[in-house]
Amino acid sequence: MSLTLYYHPFSSFCQKVLIALYENGTEFEPLMIDLGDEASRAVLLEAWPMGKFPVLRDEDRGLTLPEASIIVEHLDRTCPGAVRFIPDDADEARETRLWDRFHDLHVNVPMQKIVTDRLRPEGQSDSFGVEEARRQLKTAFDIADEAMAGRRWAAGERFTMADCAAAPALAYADVVMPFADTHAHLHAYLERLKARPSFARALEEAKPYWAFFPKAA
Repeated sequence: MSLTLYYHPFSSFCQKVLIALYENGTEFEPLMIDLGDEASRAVLLEAWPMGKFPVLRDEDRGLTLPEASIIVEHLDRTCPGAVRFIPDDADEARETRLWDRFHDLHVNVPMQKIVTDRLRPEGQSDSFGVEEARRQLKTAFDIADEAMAGRRWAAGERFTMADCAAAPALAYADVVMPFADTHAHLHAYLERLKARPSFARALEEAKPYWAFFPKAA
């Protein structure tokens, strides 16, 4: 098969790519990586020495692509389907990329900071960093909630790469720092994302790993 995805189903950034693949029924070979297994990790390191997933191998084009946004853009160009993840219109494309980066950097990153801190050995937590991450998340929720008051999807009326980014980021953030009672527009958007078949499939595939997720209070 031409496309191979190095991934783990519980990774939010991997789910971002899975959503794009599932949206258009793009055929690919899933290669699940267990970072806790030395042999499995070595497979990922051989493909991408930074040792982070997702990574897409496009055998037909001789390309190995890391970084979720780059992968989704590559899929949009080389495997176009009914859903176009980057609009042709320049202004819409800019808006899409803006909200894609927003959810990656201002929702996903601070959410992961809170989660990974809870996995640290006793006595090595970073309480200052966690509080800063919580402040960043609160600000991100405020901004996104205001934007979603007048939109169906992250960048407007069409499902785009920005929604691929927002879905897992917001789903995990809602567990770490629930926002249903404080940001109604944003939470309604999250519910629309969860009802999307592509994300619902990704969530279902991640279910076996939820027991390992440290639910921050």
